Amino acid sequence: MQMQGGGAAPAAVSVNGKDSFGNPARAAPSRSLPLKLLKPFLLIAVLATGVLAAGLLLPGASSYGLPRLTVPDVLAASRQTPCAEKGDGALERWTRPPASAWHNMTDEELLWVASMQPRVRRYPYRRLPKVAFMFLTRGPLPLAPLWERFFNGSGPVLFSVYVHSTPGYRPDFPPTSVFYRRQVPSQVARWGETNMFDAERRLLANALLDSGNERFVLVSETCVPLHGFPAVYRYLTQSRHSFVGSFYDPGPHGRGRYRAGLAPEVSPEQWRKGAQWFELERSLAVFVVGDDRYYPKFRELCRPPCYVDEHYLPTVLSIEAAGRIANRSVTWVDWSRGGAHPATFGEADVGEAFLTKVAAQQTCLYNGQPSEVCFLFARKFAPSALQPLLALAPTLLGY
Repeated sequence: MQMQGGGAAPAAVSVNGKDSFGNPARAAPSRSLPLKLLKPFLLIAVLATGVLAAGLLLPGASSYGLPRLTVPDVLAASRQTPCAEKGDGALERWTRPPASAWHNMTDEELLWVASMQPRVRRYPYRRLPKVAFMFLTRGPLPLAPLWERFFNGSGPVLFSVYVHSTPGYRPDFPPTSVFYRRQVPSQVARWGETNMFDAERRLLANALLDSGNERFVLVSETCVPLHGFPAVYRYLTQSRHSFVGSFYDPGPHGRGRYRAGLAPEVSPEQWRKGAQWFELERSLAVFVVGDDRYYPKFRELCRPPCYVDEHYLPTVLSIEAAGRIANRSVTWVDWSRGGAHPATFGEADVGEAFLTKVAAQQTCLYNGQPSEVCFLFARKFAPSALQPLLALAPTLLGY
């Protein structure tokens, strides 16, 4: 951009109001440099302007890693186009995200492609890490208007959306919606069955096809954001950990679900339990979709009352990447009512006091420091909760 602007400068150079460079015969010889000497000076000036502009545009750029963006920086960055998206070069074609989430690959082909990652960790272009929001849903998204507001004004260079629904379901979102053409090829996923985590891996694999996605968060159609997008984006992209709950439960619903056939890969002492709703950084997401050591055994042996979506990630990541997970989820749920499912909240439940309590439920560690912000999302909310949530979101939730 700077080179193009600088390249137009010679036609605008004038002496005493004249276009002396464009018409050297009309310039006074005693007041202007010879053409052969003027060209190098102009070239140097253009190059210097380009270098200066690059320094101004990238004040916090580092040689490799995730940029640490403040909340205002997030919104400013979303209005800029990453360098890789400019032009029609070979690199631009490789890094351009798919226009639609739909494709014709089989699961085997999808997982194979998604498990690839470059060995060179330094990106050869300016890259803004995106957060992939993966919706695991049975069909409709009744709280979609709330999510639309959450994403509004953030810019598609900072997030992406993927929806895994019941096969055959056809959503009807307008082209202006963030959910438009974001449905991935899906298969049946039933609560309590191994195909539930198959669907979660399928979502991860589809999201990995976009090389800009750096963080991957699993949500459902009953989830709502508890903070505005800039705060959520900053919280996830600046975290040194992935958010996967993992704890040892010696009781029948924990250790009692262990299967002897998982040894030697997983011992009884290594068996862990945690919430289904996870958040992963890219390298761990690649590990999950490419895992051919642990997952085949879990898929074969962990059948009800053993549940893959409650035990696979907590167990395997505590073995392979214990220092890289926070041992907590960023999605709040209420299990206080007992039973196999958490509490569901409708219109009568949603009020200012309720949302304030949920957002400040506990203290936790974030990057090794105490934090009062522990949950970014909450569930389960019924469709009837939409209107009170829309009314309260601007003042209480920040969007």
